[in-house]
Amino acid sequence: MKMPTRRIDRQFSHSQLKELIMFNYSTKEACLNNKTILVTGAGAGIGRAAALTYAKLGATVILLGKTVSKLEAVYDEIMALELCEPAIIPLDLKGATKQNYIDMSSTIASQFGKLDGVLLNASVLGELTPFTQMHEQVFNDVMKVNVTAQLLLAQTLIPTLLLAPNASLVFTSSGVGSKGRAYWGQYSISKFATESLMQVIADEYEGTNLRTNAINPGATNTNMRSCAFPAEDKDKLANPEDIMPLYVYLMSDDSVEINGQTLKAQ
Repeated sequence: MKMPTRRIDRQFSHSQLKELIMFNYSTKEACLNNKTILVTGAGAGIGRAAALTYAKLGATVILLGKTVSKLEAVYDEIMALELCEPAIIPLDLKGATKQNYIDMSSTIASQFGKLDGVLLNASVLGELTPFTQMHEQVFNDVMKVNVTAQLLLAQTLIPTLLLAPNASLVFTSSGVGSKGRAYWGQYSISKFATESLMQVIADEYEGTNLRTNAINPGATNTNMRSCAFPAEDKDKLANPEDIMPLYVYLMSDDSVEINGQTLKAQ
C-alpha cells in the first residue's frame, strides 16, 4: 500500500494533481464505519472537507468550530446525504478555557463512549511581518489557538481516545513548521511547537492503542492560503477535497503502525 507522502510539483495541472494524489492511497468504502471522529475547524476549508469525507465513509463526525452557521451548514450537508447524524460543538479556541475542554471531553465520553479519531485542524495565520515588527498580542493570539488550544484539546481528549481499540490523533503542521521562513514568525513558531507536541505525545504513547501523527497539507485552496498569498493563481492549487486520501488513511485502521510522523498530503 502506498501512502500519499510524495511532494507534488506545482507545474502539474489541477486534474493531474488530483490523479497523482488519488493514486497513492485508494480509499476503501465504509473504511470508517462505527468510528467517531472529532474535527476542529470543521466549518470551512480542509476541516469541512474532512468532516464530509469521514461521514461519507461511515464515521459519526463531531463538528467543532467557532461559527455556528458554518457548522450547521456542514451538518445539513451530511444529513441530506442520509449519513450518520453528526454532533455540533460551537467553541472559539481563542477564548476557551481548560474547563471548557474538560466539560466537552466529558460530554463526548458520556454520549459516544469513545473517540476513534481527532483531527486538530483549526489554526490562525496571524500577521506576515518582519520579525522586529511582530506585535506581542498577535503572537499571543496565534500561540493560544495554534498551540495552547491544541495542547488542552489533546490533554482532555486522550483519555476518551484510549477507550477506542485503535485511536488516531492527528495534528496539522506546515512547511514552515520544519523550516522557518522570513516574515512568517508567529505562524512558523506555532507550527514548530505543533511538531514538538505531536512527537512528545507519540513517544509517550508508543506501544499503546493511540497513534499520533501530523499532516502537512501543502499548498491548498483555502481562505488562509488566500490571505497569505492573495495574488496566487488558485487554479494551480489543490482543493481540500483533493488531499483527503491522507486524511482518511490516518483515521483508518490501515495506519495503525504509523506513529510520530509528519506526512505530506501532496
